[in-house]
Amino acid sequence: MHTLTVDTKLPAVEKIAVTEDTISVDLSDGRTISVPLAWYPRLLHGNTKERNNWRIIARGQGIHWAELDEDISVTNLLMGQPSGESQTSFQNWLSSR
Repeated sequence: MHTLTVDTKLPAVEKIAVTEDTISVDLSDGRTISVPLAWYPRLLHGNTKERNNWRIIARGQGIHWAELDEDISVTNLLMGQPSGESQTSFQNWLSSR
């Protein structure tokens, strides 16, 4: 009997572009994932400087925006998962800006 094994290693983030309405992430396996900026309200409410101040974290498995206190993982991008932040938490953050 043979057992099928699946390589579960996720591709790493290589490049990020943030426009007024989209986040596009180039991955190490050649894919580019683009999602609406509206999926991430903190990024949507950030200015261009804040949106462009990101860094790759967790050995390429995530992206962090320090000024906006936002993190997005490769897993969430691949699964099509928008921000899971509650409206209460987001409104508290927004009012503190």
